[in-house]
Amino acid sequence: MTMTNDIGPALRSKSNGQERPISVSSMVPAGLGRALPPGYIHLGVAKEIVPTLREFGIDPVPIIREVGLDPGLFDDGANIIPHAALGRLLTLSVARTHCPHFGLLAGRHATILSLGLVGRLMQHSETVGDAVRALVTNLSIQNRGAVPSLMISDGMALLTFSIYQPEVESADQISDGSLAVAVNALRTLCGSDWNPTEVLLPRAAPGDQEPYRRHFRAPVRFNQENATLVFPARDLEHRIEGADPMVREVLEERIRQMKIAQGGEFSDDIRRLLRTRLTSTRCSAEDIAETLAMHRRTLSRRLKDSGMGYRAIANEIRFEIARQLLQDTEVPLGQIAAALGYSEASAFTRAFRRWSGRTPKAWRADGRSGCLATAVQSVNGLSSRVKHGAAGGLQ
Repeated sequence: MTMTNDIGPALRSKSNGQERPISVSSMVPAGLGRALPPGYIHLGVAKEIVPTLREFGIDPVPIIREVGLDPGLFDDGANIIPHAALGRLLTLSVARTHCPHFGLLAGRHATILSLGLVGRLMQHSETVGDAVRALVTNLSIQNRGAVPSLMISDGMALLTFSIYQPEVESADQISDGSLAVAVNALRTLCGSDWNPTEVLLPRAAPGDQEPYRRHFRAPVRFNQENATLVFPARDLEHRIEGADPMVREVLEERIRQMKIAQGGEFSDDIRRLLRTRLTSTRCSAEDIAETLAMHRRTLSRRLKDSGMGYRAIANEIRFEIARQLLQDTEVPLGQIAAALGYSEASAFTRAFRRWSGRTPKAWRADGRSGCLATAVQSVNGLSSRVKHGAAGGLQ
């Protein structure tokens, strides 16, 4: 792979009292510096879909072309594709292989290096806690379709991955793959014998749970609201063997430069923030404005410039969460309503009917019967409806 040595500020070491430049040519791959638009991902982990299909004796090229992608993109994990295309590709892969845990298998093949610059920064962080926080803070340069978060509760660390882009198929497969590679990354940092305490997955329990137990080596709980790795918070204090402070400085500077070049839509930042908070904490417009240290009117003005108001974006995220839970899990409607902040299931049902044109029960029934074409049309029409204020619900 082509390497570069023009990354960030020059690094120097002292020899015989004199400073001399340090070569960083072997530190950071050059191809990982592309700015990432909202809704796109660097292939990274998704690159493993190709060898996973081949393990089933299936030629990946026709499937990749069927979703409108160039098969040549998968030769380099630094290439970018729409997150929605990843979902379609996983849907087809599951259908062709008849493997309901295909996403888990693809994620199992991925390594910490599949996370690009972020994975490299994790390797050179001082502690596992620093590495996980680097992942949470910086994954947006690698993936702008899903968002991680870290919470500490009662001595346990909860590392969660959430999909926040609408219109993405196979959210359950993406969640499986995200947690699979996260476990691989943590085993790289903590040692190959590291295991989580338990794993939570937002998907119905499969008939064969052995592949999950075999990879995670921990109890797996299905039909959960979020995709989460649970492990002792003390593991975050583990010091990472071989971490190099100079390499870390180079990587942090490169990532900082990428974030500046990438910029970003303010509405996309709000989507990411809401996706990590909607099911766990208060998140009114006033709450979000306070979190961002800005006035409520400033938040409204900046969102107006992007073409959507706070209520519209919040309802878009609520609908996405509800859609995923209804389609992929057996979580009761009342529990979904409560997770989204509704005091009664009836209020959630009315809001969901406004968003999709159908009741949550009917949406779930369509998903169970495999008749998802109408459901996808409802998702595709949501943005235009919420922009015109048709979507009600909480503010």
